[in-house]
Formats: sequence, C-alpha cells, structure tokens
Amino acid sequence: MEEGSEILQLYEIQYSDLLLLSSSSSSCSHYQEKMIMENLGPTGPGLLAITNVPDASLLRRKLLPLARKLALLSPDDRKRILRDHNLGSDVPLKNPDRNVSSFAMQLKYAQGTEAIESKPSDGVGSHLNLENETMGRISDIEDDVFDNLENMFKALGLCMMEIGLCLARICDMAIGGNELEQSLLESCAAKGRLIHYHSMVDSLVLREAGPKKGSSKRNANNHARSKENLLKGANLDTNGNEVRLCEIHPNLWQQWHYDYGIFTLLTDPMFLLSSHRTTVKSEFSNSSGQECASPSGHSYLQVFHPNKNKVLMVKASPESFIVQVGESADILSKGKLRSTLHCVRRPARFENISRETFVVFLQPAWSKTFSISDYPMEHYNPSVHHLEQAEEHYFADQDQNALTQEIQKIVPPLSARLKDGMTFAEFSRETTKQYYGGSGLQSNK
Repeated sequence: MEEGSEILQLYEIQYSDLLLLSSSSSSCSHYQEKMIMENLGPTGPGLLAITNVPDASLLRRKLLPLARKLALLSPDDRKRILRDHNLGSDVPLKNPDRNVSSFAMQLKYAQGTEAIESKPSDGVGSHLNLENETMGRISDIEDDVFDNLENMFKALGLCMMEIGLCLARICDMAIGGNELEQSLLESCAAKGRLIHYHSMVDSLVLREAGPKKGSSKRNANNHARSKENLLKGANLDTNGNEVRLCEIHPNLWQQWHYDYGIFTLLTDPMFLLSSHRTTVKSEFSNSSGQECASPSGHSYLQVFHPNKNKVLMVKASPESFIVQVGESADILSKGKLRSTLHCVRRPARFENISRETFVVFLQPAWSKTFSISDYPMEHYNPSVHHLEQAEEHYFADQDQNALTQEIQKIVPPLSARLKDGMTFAEFSRETTKQYYGGSGLQSNK
C-alpha cells in the first residue's frame, strides 16, 4: 500500500498571502479563497499547506529533534525536564511497548492576544511576536539542548494558532458569519503537542531499558512478543488517545481516525536515522539521531478522500505547515468544510527511521453547543454513502474497496457520537469513549 499509494500534493498558500486574504480590507483576487474552500470543502481532501512562514524553519529544526531526546531520556530525567518546562504527557510513558511519545502543553491565546486580534491591513504580518530574547537564545541551546524548550514550544505554537485564526477568518468570509473564528477565540486555549514516532530501534531500546522480571527465557519471549506488537501498528491517534489495533493495517504509527476539533496544524515531519546496533547505555547517554530525507519522499500521513473513494499519501513542501479540518469545523460550517479521515504509516523495511512532528489542535470552547439542523446527512452518517460508492466501483478496485470497508468498521460514524444540542465537551467525551473505551475524559495538560 505504501509504494503503490497515489500521492496527494497539497495545495499551498504563502503565509503573506494568507494574511492578505484574512484582512477585511483585502482587495486580493478571489481565486485563492476559492481554492482554499475547494481543498477544505466537501469535494476536497480537507487539507492544505502554508509555506514561507517567518522564523518557522529555525524553530522547527531546533524543536523537533527534542521529541526523540525527551522520549529516550531516563524516566526521572524526563519527568524533571517536563516539570521545569511546564510540559505534560497524555501518553502512558511507562508503557515500554508504546509506538509514540507525546509531550503536551496548553497554549493560551492571551499570550499573543495583541497580535492575534490586530487584523492585517497592509499585508505585512500580524505575525505573533516571537520574542527577541527567545529567538536570540535559540542558537545557544547546544550547551544544554533543553534550556529553551518551553520558549520554542510556545513560539511555534502561537505562530500556528495565528495561522489557524487567519484561515478561520477566510473560511468565515466565504461561508458567511464569523462562527469559526469566534469559536476559536472563545476557547481561550489550544493544545500543542511535540510527538516522537518511535523507530523499531527506539522502541526496542526502551523495552530493554524497562524493569527486568522473571527468567531470561521469559524475557526473551517477551522481547520477541514486543517486536511483534510493534509491527502490528500504533497505539495513539493525533488526539492523543490509545486506539484499537487492526490486523488489516499492520504497519501504522497511528490508526485511522478523525480529529474532532476545528483545525489541526502540523509541521512537515522530520525523519531521524538512528543506529541499527546500539546499547541501552549509549542510547540514553547520547540519544541524538541524524536527520535524513523521507524514505519515500512524502510525509507518511495518509488520508481517505471520500469523493475519490481512495487512500492518498500526503506530500507537502519541506518546512511547510499542514492544515487539517476537524469534525467541529465540519459541523459548525454545516458541511461547507470536510473533516479529514487520516492515519500515519510507518515506513516499511526501515526499522531505524523515526518521525518527529509538532502539532497544534484548535478547538471550540468546551461549552460550545452543536446543532445538526441543516447538516448534510452524508456527513452525519457517511458509512452508508461510502459503502454505496464502494459497491459502484467494486469490480474496478477490489483491494481499495476492501480497505474502505475496513476503515468504516474502525471509525464510528458521526451519527453515533453527535446528538443535536450536545456541547463540545459532551461530543469529545462520547467520541473518545467510542473510539477507545473508558470514561472519555481528556487530559488537561
């Protein structure tokens, strides 16, 4: 499925053009606005990319490698560094079989309110103020790589929050009203997440470093079983929750799912190459990985395009930001925007490649009330619509439609999770419960 996947080259818009388009006094051509709505709307893939964001390249290159360094620290050292930099984790880091490590922080709009609320009038940035002190110290962090972790996390996160607000404003102008932008501002906060997708080598190192119990024979069996579990797929989605594994998708870092906020913004991922043969001692004392190109030249983010009834592999320009539509935007826009069904694949035959990314989840306030009046039925209960499409094209591509039907078994339809009058808190709790079981309560870190 990896080598033969059709590539989706994302539609790209430059950051400076995004600012111009989001200005109420803009006299720009409506072509870009039209293309944004086509790509984020019901006939598009639900994604696009933002390029040439000031300072983003430097921040990305400094911050992303820290995800792997944090993941491979000893538990005591990691706990201390996370505490010192006001970070938490919504992943069970004590689980040695985890495929993903995630480090999270709530980002407050108030931290950049003055810049966020000032509308661009001349096309020159309302870019959030990445403090001179912060930017000036980035080049000095090599002495202690975590010294500037919190500042860089906030700087990149606030930059991405501004982009989300600009995009919400553009979509609101196309749809009418200001529902999306107002919903984001009313939430007061977004969640930033620095994510390390483990290579096989990383995961086995963590497993070997874990507590040793029982006989050596039993440990050897557990080691073999751990590697088998790693090959089966991921245990986390981009909402930060553990997921059920599915045997038909044996090589996933993240299982198929929708994000349930308004927009998700992701950095173009960074890939790191670690040694095939490493000891626990050397890995924990020097947990650096060498940056390398994507093995297949794409992001390993896969999306299901409902209109094409196809799974596509996403490709974006280096160092761009990827924007995905979440289910809340789909609901609030009455289907004018289309939420993105997606997963993350693991590169086949590359046991020593890890993937690093930084993600910001923009969502409405927990008290935001949802209405399903005037909401398209094919979005509300897509399984019937998708399966009808699959039947129409069954003989043309049996393998593809088998995958389509399998995805539908994994992902609970919106109709099973959303009822008229639900708040966003109730919707997110029910979504979490149906995907993953348990109470459905979200981490506040």
